[in-house]
Amino acid sequence: MKPDSEKLLLLRMSSLFGVLADNTRLKIMYSLLDSEKRVGEIASIVGMSVSATSHQLKVLRENRLVKKRRQGRENYYSLDDYHIPALLALAGEHCREEIS
Repeated sequence: MKPDSEKLLLLRMSSLFGVLADNTRLKIMYSLLDSEKRVGEIASIVGMSVSATSHQLKVLRENRLVKKRRQGRENYYSLDDYHIPALLALAGEHCREEIS
């Protein structure tokens, strides 16, 4: 990998880990592991207002961790791709070793 490419990759990874460092965002992502949900459902699960949840979903979308699908007047959110559940599973496995 070229030095400039590696530098860019590390900056992007640093940004991604910063987004993942927020407990609320992790809760949102975990809530989407089993199925897509509307913002109101996600807000109820994480115990936040719809407005605050929407803000966090925007951050997650901007970082390609979740995606939005519009159906009529409703927006449905899901994890962006197959990397995301794997990323969460690996992080969980790593942290469980520490807890056990």
